[in-house]
Amino acid sequence: MTDAAFPVSPVRDRRVSTDRRSVEHLVETLLRPGNWGSSFAYSLGLQGRLRVSTTQIHTGIARREPLRIAFASDFHAGGFTDQRRLVEACEALASMKPDVLLLGGDYVSVRGADIQRLAPHIADIPTRYGKFGVLGNHDLRANHGLIVAALERAGVRIMTNEHTRMPDEFADVSICGLDDPTYGAPRGDLAMDGAEGTRVVLMHSPDGVRAIGDRAFHLALCGHTHGGQVRLPWGPPLIVPRGRLSRRYASGRFELGARTLLVSHGVGCSGVPVRTFAPPEVHLCLIS
Repeated sequence: MTDAAFPVSPVRDRRVSTDRRSVEHLVETLLRPGNWGSSFAYSLGLQGRLRVSTTQIHTGIARREPLRIAFASDFHAGGFTDQRRLVEACEALASMKPDVLLLGGDYVSVRGADIQRLAPHIADIPTRYGKFGVLGNHDLRANHGLIVAALERAGVRIMTNEHTRMPDEFADVSICGLDDPTYGAPRGDLAMDGAEGTRVVLMHSPDGVRAIGDRAFHLALCGHTHGGQVRLPWGPPLIVPRGRLSRRYASGRFELGARTLLVSHGVGCSGVPVRTFAPPEVHLCLIS
């Protein structure tokens, strides 16, 4: 399967800049043969060293064991990210022995068909209670029908403004999935209203907070910013992706009153096959 003429969705991709998409497509095409650009950068250590971050959330509910959530975002399969990084990230997620796997979107950089570079490795990650994901802006700019189909075959349920409850001893926990804030239409009411107990929100971008409004949650997970991807060893990131909240919440853990927002650097690269002072990361979140 291929992305004929790099198609976009006529429904959910209304606001894509054709010029920007074409430039990124051209750069990715130049780097694509043999993935020479990303392979060279990875071999020189210019795609960073993957780190595993652990976050603990205390809900005040007595549990025998915490809910183990493995989370990753922004894989960016394609010409900007070396294949070894994708494999490494999925192996790290599997090693967490997660109860549930959450994925924050941007599975590909440019072409929907590149999901085939990633989906088989996601399929190999074992979980007790399933895998859930949302789409990101790069997915919606590509042929996201291919992306959703491949992820579903890998056991991932793509969530668009909906929620689901965990089973067994974690029945008080709801996973709430928001549509992408850039090219989708995130609806906090559809994703969260009616989700009782401990709410874990899955979204692609920090701007999902705007759709949530003042609704309560214990943990919101997102990526999109890459932590700046290319930044100096001091000060804020030089460049962050579009979004009103992307610079304010560029990376890390933020306490929004009684609510916790976790913004991941993500796994892969976009625009250029390089990361500096914004290492790739995957996350283990413990809900106790």
